[in-house]
Amino acid sequence: MPDISHLMRASRQPRASASFAVLLATGLLLGGCAGGDFGRTRADFRNDDMHRWMGAEATGSIGLKPSQFQLTDGERQLRDQAYPLIEPPHSRPAWKAVFGDYQVVASPWRQKVVFDRTAYGRALIDEPHRSDASRYSQLIDDARDDITRLEQFYSTAARVLELDRKRNASLAHVSQLSPRERADAVARMEENALIVQWVQQCQERRVSSYRWALERLVVQAPDNIAGEADRLINEMAGLAANPPVVIQPGTGYQVISKG
Repeated sequence: MPDISHLMRASRQPRASASFAVLLATGLLLGGCAGGDFGRTRADFRNDDMHRWMGAEATGSIGLKPSQFQLTDGERQLRDQAYPLIEPPHSRPAWKAVFGDYQVVASPWRQKVVFDRTAYGRALIDEPHRSDASRYSQLIDDARDDITRLEQFYSTAARVLELDRKRNASLAHVSQLSPRERADAVARMEENALIVQWVQQCQERRVSSYRWALERLVVQAPDNIAGEADRLINEMAGLAANPPVVIQPGTGYQVISKG
């Protein structure tokens, strides 16, 4: 009987090679998808202090030195919640995208920062959508999501700034407090307060951007759903005009927590 083992091995090689090629291609595709579930940044690209730079950017933009203290849990959460609210609104925000899209944002106190209230609306109108209603839906979803994030942010801000008020009061009673410790404590309180003010300024800009977009949508593609978008934008505007926490002028880190 002829030896056909070499033929059997040969017939298996293409199949094994094909299987390996499929696995390799799948691995490359999955490896290339830096974004996690639902477009969120992959967890292995995150780190606990990935938004620490916000404090240094806020104080540095007005000529102050940042604190060298480590972030508390609340201060870290404050920065994590602030980032998606200070990033300019657009269809694929960096906080939802791959890590390579993540960028440091300049604070509003830097003179070179230019705000374009039309950018969001132009992108919303120009990008392909299945229907005019889907554009309204996108605007409604963005405004509603911002309101939810703002409520969560202000809840954290109230806790952090209340603790800063107590920290400020305790400085006079801490024994052997070094000048460096005092400077770092004051700098951290300034950072936290400035981050809250940063979000508040960006909130007002988002309201302006959303209004511009809604006005153009109403002109180009009127729809009864515009009423819901207008209601949400007005809710955001009301929250901006009467925020849950207010920085007292002249103190920087003392707050009045409402309700």
